[in-house]
Amino acid sequence: MTSVFQREITLRPYPRGFHLITNQVKEALPEIQKIKAGILQVFIKHTSAGLTINENFDPTVRGDFERHFNVMVPENARYYQHNDEGPDDMPAHIKASLLGASVQIPVTNGRLNLGTWQGIYLCEHRNHDSGRSLVLTAWGETI
Repeated sequence: MTSVFQREITLRPYPRGFHLITNQVKEALPEIQKIKAGILQVFIKHTSAGLTINENFDPTVRGDFERHFNVMVPENARYYQHNDEGPDDMPAHIKASLLGASVQIPVTNGRLNLGTWQGIYLCEHRNHDSGRSLVLTAWGETI
């Protein structure tokens, strides 16, 4: 039998940077444990933050991501026209588009089928946010 489970959650506010949210996602949708073979999609409902999957062990990787993105997409570029909400506004939109608004993870025997060193990142590109909303949708053959 195929089942679909969906929940919308709001994460606590995070500072600018790359943050592991794998555990928050798993805790928010315990129905994943009922899926024998399927998919979890995590979608962020914002245009100035993104999602990706990467290193879940060494926190220096997350710092390196932040520093690299700030060099690659600098604030205060003279050609930016959109700066209504400050100098981090347009760079945040570009960074979010580079990373994307969703990730998909296989679910196998009730568990996220991530690699040993993989985790889900919230990529917060604004200096201040009030909490990001995620839509978690899991579907597949149930146990």
